Amino acid sequence: MVLTFNSILSDMDVAPSKVRLLRHTPDRFFGRTLYALWRDGHPDFLSYQSTQEKKTRARLDSPYWASFVVTPSRSVMFVGLFEVTRSGSCPLGTIDPLTKRDVAGEDLYTQALVEASKQYIGRVFIDWGPSPITWAQKADNQPKAIVEITRVFQEEAFPGYSRFIASLSAIETLPDGWRTALQAARGIYLLTCPDTKEQYVGSATGADGFLGRWMGYVRDGHGGNVSLKSRDPADYQVSILEVSGSAATVEEILAAEGLWKLKLQSREMGLNLN
Repeated sequence: MVLTFNSILSDMDVAPSKVRLLRHTPDRFFGRTLYALWRDGHPDFLSYQSTQEKKTRARLDSPYWASFVVTPSRSVMFVGLFEVTRSGSCPLGTIDPLTKRDVAGEDLYTQALVEASKQYIGRVFIDWGPSPITWAQKADNQPKAIVEITRVFQEEAFPGYSRFIASLSAIETLPDGWRTALQAARGIYLLTCPDTKEQYVGSATGADGFLGRWMGYVRDGHGGNVSLKSRDPADYQVSILEVSGSAATVEEILAAEGLWKLKLQSREMGLNLN
């Protein structure tokens, strides 16, 4: 028998028919994600959730919202059951704290966290199913399977260098353990432009490893690379191609970088100039 999130709602004495499931986008805005805002207890998380477009009113028409965020490893985690009431419209001058959009005139909701849901926050992970674009769904029509319940909330373990993929804008908000792992290793990385799909192969040779190198891109958008300086800023996807041994010299790392450029043809069809 598969345990579903609806059974947890029943344990909280809340009928699934009264609940909308909200899966918040994993997209990053101005270097921030909703997961990071929730994790850090930032009030902008609730502020963002309280403002909704009028066209979504019918989709959100329920007395309760069960909110989920997407974690760095793409898991869907429960972050609270809220009793909600549409209280009117956003006044003039209201700016969405995450997207920075002017949301004056959009629907405004009051929210109250359901006390019984606190014991599950950050501990319950569900399988959202095959319709990730449909971010608001009726709980009674969508009995989401629970894939994991942890004893306490804890940051996810680093997935490993070969599996690590992120946007540069997310680097500053990665879990501390992930940042420590990235700082401890040197080697070859890949940047991919989300707009043109072009690739750039680079190397991290400094004492702060991959993290230190990528923070240079975060600060100025180009990290000192001539080819990237001449382009419009972009939120590059970053991944690791090869981790160098702790005893590897700078010359050996640069030689490995050159080999990856040949393999990926990033000089001929990418962003590398040398």
